[in-house]
Amino acid sequence: MKKLFVIAFAACVAFSFTSCKSSKNSAYKTAYDEARQAELAEGDAQMSEAVDIAPVASSTNAAKTDVDTTYRTEKVVLSSGSEGSLKAFSVVCGSYSRKEGAENIRQALVDEGYNAIVVQNPSSGLYRVVCASCDTKEEAAVIRDKFKADHPRNNDYQKAWLLYNK
Repeated sequence: MKKLFVIAFAACVAFSFTSCKSSKNSAYKTAYDEARQAELAEGDAQMSEAVDIAPVASSTNAAKTDVDTTYRTEKVVLSSGSEGSLKAFSVVCGSYSRKEGAENIRQALVDEGYNAIVVQNPSSGLYRVVCASCDTKEEAAVIRDKFKADHPRNNDYQKAWLLYNK
């Protein structure tokens, strides 16, 4: 009989704690709901504001002085790629201490249609991935800027730079 009474009492206590819920929200939940509503209202206000869109100027007649032609000077040798493809100015889109890493990026660029090569700086031991090589720094700078524009979401490619092979 005692067992039955204890089981019945435990069931009543469990039922009373689980079935009764307070109609009040916690202070945290109330503050969260208010902040969320304010955030949504602010977002709606921003969405309804007019945005001025500036016209895009054509860059076909841009002066050559608009292009950043700064470069680094290094002595590099061809490590992999087409013979004769290394010219005076190159667009470097990656530097690696291991040749395998450079080769993986070079292959990805080749798959995209670039005539990519890997060069090595013997003094530093670094392998440079070159996506294009040109005779003039102006031409290389234009290709670098187009390369960056073609890969806007790749932070590594956004750091592409010009190399002068001495």
